Amino acid sequence: MIDQIIAFYEEALRFYDPKRETPPIHVSFYPYVGINHTIRIRQGEIFVRIGELCREMPPMSQRGLAYILMGKLLRKRIPAGAREIYEAYIDSDKAREKAVHSRKTRGRKVVTTSKGEVYDLDNIFDKLNRTYFDGSVKKPVLTWSANKTYRILGHHDATHDHIAVSRSLDSKEVPEYVVECVVHHEMLHIVHPTKHINGRRYNHTPAFRRDERKFTRFDEAERWIERNVVKLRRAARKKK
Repeated sequence: MIDQIIAFYEEALRFYDPKRETPPIHVSFYPYVGINHTIRIRQGEIFVRIGELCREMPPMSQRGLAYILMGKLLRKRIPAGAREIYEAYIDSDKAREKAVHSRKTRGRKVVTTSKGEVYDLDNIFDKLNRTYFDGSVKKPVLTWSANKTYRILGHHDATHDHIAVSRSLDSKEVPEYVVECVVHHEMLHIVHPTKHINGRRYNHTPAFRRDERKFTRFDEAERWIERNVVKLRRAARKKK
């Protein structure tokens, strides 16, 4: 099997650079938690690591992946059809089930507490659930992040049924409606789960965006975050 996959990478290299001498190519499967792959050149040899979850991927999909990875390595335009045949497998129910199982059994999540120094995420969730969702959203694990962040203020992980909010917002200097806006956004990821259409992932559908603006202080919260991003960044970079 490995020999056949190596042949795909040799074929892809000849496609992109016919005059280049084919170096030794090494392919191995690696126990990444998700569907991830890497390709590197070291001392003139090419090393490919394919996610273990794709060990059973059909030969034609492996061939598509070879053209994708080799194209990225050589910074070449990937030929039509390569992505489609690869994504047809990774977007299949079988591949998704394997990825979810891997993340559940091997992925790690840092859960601290929902009760911060200033704000209690459980209370905020319950309030938003009553106000905007008629109490219909099942409560996930709620936690403040282990570290202060400023680029990502909230995150919903459907696999682990988990919402994390940046500890940067657990401050008296942050208005409560800003924290509520972030939690409301993450709750909408539960109400409007990711959709897969033609091999593409859609996290923020038009319906998601419409419901997002139902939060009464949405614009005000967005303006506050925009005006205070420098302050949040400075706080995040301070030594704990």
